Amino acid sequence: MDDGELIRFDKVTKCFGAHTVLDSLDFTVSAGRHVTLIGPSGSGKTTILRLLMTLTKPDEGTIRVGGRYLTHEERGGKLVPAGEKHVREVRKNIGMVFQQFNLFPNMRVMRNITEAPVQVLGLSRDEAEERARGLLDLVGLTSHADKYPSQLSGGQQQRVAIARALAMRPQVLLLDEVTSALDPELVTGVLDVLRDIARTTDITMLCVTHEMNFARDISDEVLMFDSGRVIESGPPQKMFTDPDHERTQQFLSAIL
Repeated sequence: MDDGELIRFDKVTKCFGAHTVLDSLDFTVSAGRHVTLIGPSGSGKTTILRLLMTLTKPDEGTIRVGGRYLTHEERGGKLVPAGEKHVREVRKNIGMVFQQFNLFPNMRVMRNITEAPVQVLGLSRDEAEERARGLLDLVGLTSHADKYPSQLSGGQQQRVAIARALAMRPQVLLLDEVTSALDPELVTGVLDVLRDIARTTDITMLCVTHEMNFARDISDEVLMFDSGRVIESGPPQKMFTDPDHERTQQFLSAIL
């Protein structure tokens, strides 16, 4: 892998039935970069995030994170499907915030954030809670630590989900349409939290969103997907004001 490269897809193909969602995709993200994936529904954007979280596996090709294969490992000089222990170890470096908040309804906010650091990273409960308090302050929910998810608004639940993902101190944060399930008046608060994270941390962010102003604000690079391939990429000021590809022009004119 090249210096600074954190994520690499090599010839990754993913099909669902007869539909090819990713078509021999080559794709890289450098450490510390904020990359936004745009394109029509079904173009493969969310599938990339699901592959990185190992919620689905590639049919062909390989994925590496931090120089290590994600769903494969080398044994006896050969590349073979990885065991669950290997997958868990590599995946620890990746956090994801989903469209739906996916909080544990039977756990208070504090425990939602501390459970994985205690169980997966082996932090003491005190260490995990200290980390969680700092993250609750970051997302503006310090006074909500003892509430259950059902006592929070959708925007507050999504901010807890962001704090939970950050509690694992991942190298990579995946954001999958994180505001799509929110009422419009709640969107701004969540996006402001993510802007703060992008501005104040060195975490690598890979974002799927239809919030183009947000993408323009936080992205170092924007990639346009169509039919499972990257058809154009560039800095946001170029992509949103003067894209080269006709398909990109069509897509952006329909949503901007």
